[in-house]
Amino acid sequence: MTGYILGRLGAMPVTILLVTATVFMLIFVGGDPAVVLGGDEADPATLARIRAEFGLDRPIVVQYLDWLSRVVRGDLGRSLRTNQRVAAEIARRIVPTLQLGVLAVAVALVVALPTGILSAVRRNTVADYLSRVLAVLGISLPNFWLGILLVLGFALLVPWFPPGGYIDPFAAPVEGLKTLALPALTLGMGMAAVLARMIRGSMLDVLGEDYVRTARSKGLVERVVVLRHALRNALIPVVTVLGLQVRTIIGGTIIVETLFALPGIGRMLVDGFFARDFPLVQGVILVIALSVVLANLLVDVAYAYLDPRIQYG
Repeated sequence: MTGYILGRLGAMPVTILLVTATVFMLIFVGGDPAVVLGGDEADPATLARIRAEFGLDRPIVVQYLDWLSRVVRGDLGRSLRTNQRVAAEIARRIVPTLQLGVLAVAVALVVALPTGILSAVRRNTVADYLSRVLAVLGISLPNFWLGILLVLGFALLVPWFPPGGYIDPFAAPVEGLKTLALPALTLGMGMAAVLARMIRGSMLDVLGEDYVRTARSKGLVERVVVLRHALRNALIPVVTVLGLQVRTIIGGTIIVETLFALPGIGRMLVDGFFARDFPLVQGVILVIALSVVLANLLVDVAYAYLDPRIQYG
């Protein structure tokens, strides 16, 4: 297991290089950052000065290698718009995104675990049919549409939660959680639908195994059989889906943070892309790529914990 983890950690730089290089090229395909900084009416002399000041007049490969050398030293550069250090901007804006992501995962697990287990244990009953219909709806509804419905229902018609904005829950717990409630529901319900379907299918497979029948024959109550004997093995494929959902969460934060005006890195990425602020965009993409790679590694570690029989070569 240790050798496998070290091998995966060794492969991380290759993945990061491919992702950041691709994004670096695409940013310049989308337009000239000097035009964005100088404005559409800027004269050629002004544009030339801006390109020289920010190093935009050099070949794109040289610019990427220069950015990479600074990243190795821990310097992500400065924003073209604000002239603030990108690392400091990301550190400040990543807190709301992490809070949103944690709450979204919590919502997904709280909804998916009992729904999936109940659907499997009471197969082909009203509860099963209802959970399957709700799962299909959750998978089908786009994040932005679900977010709009939640705002209409619980912020405008019934004003329980604010329609947007952000308050740090560590500074004001009640008000802060209220500002994150609707965004977390928007992001978590789609993930809950996917996990509930996966838990149901995995539980159905496990409930037919011999060791489950043996546990029942010993006279154990059904709750103990389901939760202690069946659920742990049923969670192994679910962990895979949960790890893959990290990418869904990251992609969803871009939409959700924009919809609810949350000052996270998802909204910052959108603003930086439209402003052609490529140091900012590159820094955010680097953080996202690292998060996805580390999440996949944690999934493999969770496999070994849930089932010690799994061996890694």
